[in-house]
Amino acid sequence: MVCPFDRAQALEQRQRDQAIAAQLAKPRPIGPSRSACLDCDGAIPSARQALGGIQRCVPCQTIFEKGDLR
Repeated sequence: MVCPFDRAQALEQRQRDQAIAAQLAKPRPIGPSRSACLDCDGAIPSARQALGGIQRCVPCQTIFEKGDLR
């Protein structure tokens, strides 16, 4: 007989794998990154710029993704 904790853990792992796969399936920005944030004009760190196609700093991108900005 399967332990309920094992089933719960397996379900949690499947849901986590699905969430990660959904994020990876989203289109990624391409092209050159901005050196200053599109919204607040703050500097975008060079490590973030290296990802390519970055338009916003992390705080502004978080707000943008939540739908609170433009």
